[in-house]
Amino acid sequence: MRRLPPLNALRIFEVAARTGSYAEAGAELGLTHGAVSRQIAALEGWLGQKLFVREGRRMVATPTAKIFAAEVGLSFDRLAVAAEACGRPNARRILRVSAPTSLAMRWLIPRLGSYHANHPHVEVVVTTVSCVQEELRGGVDLSIRRGVVREDIWPQHHVVPVLDDVDTLIMSPALFAERPILKPADIEGHTLLASETRPGDWMNWFEAANLQHLAGLPRQTFDHFFVARQAVEDGLGIGIGPLPMLDIDIASGRLMTPLPDIRVPRTGYVAVVPRHADPGNLVRGFVDWMMDEASGENKRDGDSRQAAE
Repeated sequence: MRRLPPLNALRIFEVAARTGSYAEAGAELGLTHGAVSRQIAALEGWLGQKLFVREGRRMVATPTAKIFAAEVGLSFDRLAVAAEACGRPNARRILRVSAPTSLAMRWLIPRLGSYHANHPHVEVVVTTVSCVQEELRGGVDLSIRRGVVREDIWPQHHVVPVLDDVDTLIMSPALFAERPILKPADIEGHTLLASETRPGDWMNWFEAANLQHLAGLPRQTFDHFFVARQAVEDGLGIGIGPLPMLDIDIASGRLMTPLPDIRVPRTGYVAVVPRHADPGNLVRGFVDWMMDEASGENKRDGDSRQAAE
């Protein structure tokens, strides 16, 4: 017989290591701080070593515990997939997707209706992360992150390119009507909006527009891009935004690109999938759907640019 650690303690340990907090683990699992602490202590006793050390008022996972937690998370992912595969074939299935906040809000979630129309028995649950390069977490079927197809970055995962990314100048149609930008130099006098999560956007755009001499202009900076995007929509200034993420906003007239031919290519987004996940191809099918959505947008964008020329 297998000599396994207590499975309930393992489950609690994985959440505590992933969230970095006993309190957050308790909130996620519906347990008290004391219950989390007792279960982790029991697991430490079984293993014969400490899994967490105190740093100030927090309990932080040791380097060894972080590695162990990643393996435990993958094992639970495999168990969840196996359980779904053995379940009722017509039962509603849940697909858990982790994505950067802006990508989820402006690109993924608005398109989920078309996916659900063809997959009525699948419920897509989207969780967001604030950083596009944030480390992977357990408890999801696939993660979308900014990156390239290098599997050494995410060991034990398949990495599939999903969405290209280019930056261009964005502004509200109302602000354009008031103070149009018809050539790069017209940005002088406008308020420049930026975000901490997309540093360097303006510097790269100035270089592409041959306006390096304006690189020292002051900028109003927000903590996250989706806040800066909203400020642009509200006409508070101009910004640098990613395509095709903002295609829906542009098509609806909330935003516009006054100088669409000045573009800055950026590292795109990839789908990161555990190697042992999804025997029923549910995840692979979702990744294929995202790729189809992205390729359709690229074709429409190319057609619209040719028409404008």
